Amino acid sequence: MGITQQIDDKLRIAFAPTHLEVVDDSESHRGHGGYREGGESHFNVAIRAPAFADMSRVQRHRAVHAALGPELIGRIHALALDISG
Repeated sequence: MGITQQIDDKLRIAFAPTHLEVVDDSESHRGHGGYREGGESHFNVAIRAPAFADMSRVQRHRAVHAALGPELIGRIHALALDISG
């Protein structure tokens, strides 16, 4: 299973989002630091879930990182997050 699918699966399980979009944006970073041939190094994630409603921006980011776990986070070079409740 690819990193894109792992991100999607983990966030769906952790937050039951009303909207989730995981985009592998690696190709637009070709030639930049952290780029890997074949992609799955740079991601944009948009997630909307009631679980985030009472969290600060920092708490939301920490919650997403915790849900993804250190092993998966360690395999990602860049993760842009758009999170709301």
